[in-house]
Amino acid sequence: MKFHFLVSVSIAMAICGLGASAEAKDVVIHAGRLIDGVTTKPQEKVSILIHDDRITDVKLGFVTPEGAQIIDLSKETVLPGFIDVHTHIDKPRMVNSLLDRLTRSNFDQAYDAIPGYRKMLHAGFTTIRNVGSPTQMIIALRSAVRDGLVEGPRVYTSGMMLSPTGGHGDYHSGLAAGIDAPGWNDSIIDGPVEAEKAVRRLKREGADLIKIMPSGGVLSDNDDPQAQLMTDEEIAAVVNTAHALGMKVAAHAHGAQAIQASARLGVDSIEHGTYIDQAGIAEMKSHGTVLVPALLIAERMMKRATNNPGTMTPSTVAKTLVVGPITAQNVGKAYRAGVKIAFGTDTADGRNAEQFPLMVQAGMSPSDVILSATRIAGELLGHADDLGTIQQGRFADIVAVPGDPLSDITQLEHVDFVMKAGVVVVAGDAIR
Repeated sequence: MKFHFLVSVSIAMAICGLGASAEAKDVVIHAGRLIDGVTTKPQEKVSILIHDDRITDVKLGFVTPEGAQIIDLSKETVLPGFIDVHTHIDKPRMVNSLLDRLTRSNFDQAYDAIPGYRKMLHAGFTTIRNVGSPTQMIIALRSAVRDGLVEGPRVYTSGMMLSPTGGHGDYHSGLAAGIDAPGWNDSIIDGPVEAEKAVRRLKREGADLIKIMPSGGVLSDNDDPQAQLMTDEEIAAVVNTAHALGMKVAAHAHGAQAIQASARLGVDSIEHGTYIDQAGIAEMKSHGTVLVPALLIAERMMKRATNNPGTMTPSTVAKTLVVGPITAQNVGKAYRAGVKIAFGTDTADGRNAEQFPLMVQAGMSPSDVILSATRIAGELLGHADDLGTIQQGRFADIVAVPGDPLSDITQLEHVDFVMKAGVVVVAGDAIR
């Protein structure tokens, strides 16, 4: 009962805007084993000193400063809070995506998002990058979290995805001509001038980054994942405008040509990268482009297309059955070649950690998988000074698991302690 009371008080203080701003708080975490995200080598018996929402020091041995609250994780493996850099919190609820598009508003999507959003935090994901949701809806949710009205990870968002007419992300695709809704055209860019204006509008509306759709997609109708659907001029206009405004660019790119062009023209990350080839790998390595493979959605859609094809359109079933098996194979190829990989699942239901073992199965080492969801993800966000590692000055975003994830990566699916910015969300028996 004591544990539940303390955690409830912590959450209530955060929701009411209290906590660090009301009274300075010193906390020390005793970590039995620490994987800090800085290096891949774990440390034994470490103290993490926290003041309010930030880590102030990391010391070898267990120290107990006078007046500090002690959190005992001496039998646990402690890690930085996880970061998922490819989420969509407005994922369809209904089995038919076209019906979903026509019967649910942005308000429905916002309310539907909250339970999964909370589950992500409780599963150890303290930060997410949302790459494609109605802009006003996701900006409002980001503000609600910041203001303590909704419990969930901190959000960095692109708002609406930018797509050419008829491309992956055009909400009109698959529908009868003339069917439209407010906001659908906001995501459409045809030509460099429209691209530049769309980026500036998203910046004005509060987006943190830009998401573009230079290739076709899998779960959209009548477009080819291997086709480059945005011109080089359109991609360059987005990248140059976004970078001038201090925004990064994520590119949804399945096909080899779109991957090569996007990396060459300066995007910061390639999402999916399904058909990546040696030329694409070379471009990504040359420009420091990060790959976000989204293996979890690929596996889930493969199962759905195989077991419940009637819940998908014929076009998406056919594409899924081709694309699914290729994804993991080419992630392994890119990883072995030295492409930097960040953790992104294309989900938002709190089961995001199910991707960790899929990345190991694809050929990544457990230590590099952990780095993909911590330090590398923080670097991709452009907030490495705040996120992704346990070291002085970073946010006190900390999780713990009972076992050793370096020997069994599935331990990361069993988080039993979560702290976000110094506030305990899940604690088990750690607080005393």
